[in-house]
Amino acid sequence: MKINCKAEITKIEQLNKDTYKYSIKADEIVKQARAGQFIEIRVVDNIEPLLRRPISIYNLDKQNGILEFIFQVKGKGTTLLAERKVGEKLDIVGPLGYGTFSIKEYKNVAIIGGGIGTFPLYELAKELKEQTSTNIHIYIGFRNKELITLEEEFKSVSNELTITTDDGSYGIQGFAINELKKDCEKQQPDKIFACGPLPMLKAVQSYANENNIPCEISLEQKMACGIGACLGCAVKTAKSPSDAPEYWHVCKAGPVFNAKDVEI
Repeated sequence: MKINCKAEITKIEQLNKDTYKYSIKADEIVKQARAGQFIEIRVVDNIEPLLRRPISIYNLDKQNGILEFIFQVKGKGTTLLAERKVGEKLDIVGPLGYGTFSIKEYKNVAIIGGGIGTFPLYELAKELKEQTSTNIHIYIGFRNKELITLEEEFKSVSNELTITTDDGSYGIQGFAINELKKDCEKQQPDKIFACGPLPMLKAVQSYANENNIPCEISLEQKMACGIGACLGCAVKTAKSPSDAPEYWHVCKAGPVFNAKDVEI
């Protein structure tokens, strides 16, 4: 059940020049939220900008009722959000999304993310580590060293962490999926989880489907309403006929999908 509340900002951290982590007190949302879900935030108290901003949940502290989310300043809405202060209250709706990551016992999983798409994968890895004995290998890719965030946090929730950069300024030069493929040649994981830019997700989806590896992908469509009313986040289903395509709304059916079920 989605909840609309005013959540107090308890902590703000600037992770790099344009990326921020906010901690907010949202007990009722935290109680219900699951890995893979998101919230919708009204960035200011007036009506301009009118639409809320959808942001993935990074971390859930269920004991203290604290929800953490991370965002990158990209436009007017996130610029205004970055100007908010500790002690102020944010008008938020959540938890949103019915498609969530599958938290259960696996032998080996590969978790792969790129750029700001790495953030919702933290709660997934944390819950797997806390609730199961799964061996967790995380692969995260960034354009360069300056954009790398949360390395120590991801180390703490994984058995092995691989970091790649496009320009080779840190970690392994290249793309994260190339390192995942190399490791899969030695031992295929029981499951792949992925979130990140669309080209990366397409590559992960294709590789997982071709090799019959179960895979869940989290899509980051533009979700203006978060409840399926605006129809702006439609994704085509993989099994629908070409002459009569069927669509799901990412905000309702997702944002996490079985990689075999959608065309991206």
